[in-house]
Amino acid sequence: MAVPFRKVSKTRKRTRQAHKAMVAPTMTKCPTCGEMIKPHRVCKKCGSYKKQTVVEVKEA
Repeated sequence: MAVPFRKVSKTRKRTRQAHKAMVAPTMTKCPTCGEMIKPHRVCKKCGSYKKQTVVEVKEA
């Protein structure tokens, strides 16, 4: 059952919520083209993964 609104102190509530802060995503450089990408994903710009072309990218 839920605790009434005023029973939990501000300090206790804020301590519990301390881990909810926003964190920037980890980014790495693509070894082929130098574009910033998330780790362990295919590069959207050149279509390579671990220095091998795995996806053909259409030119705009």
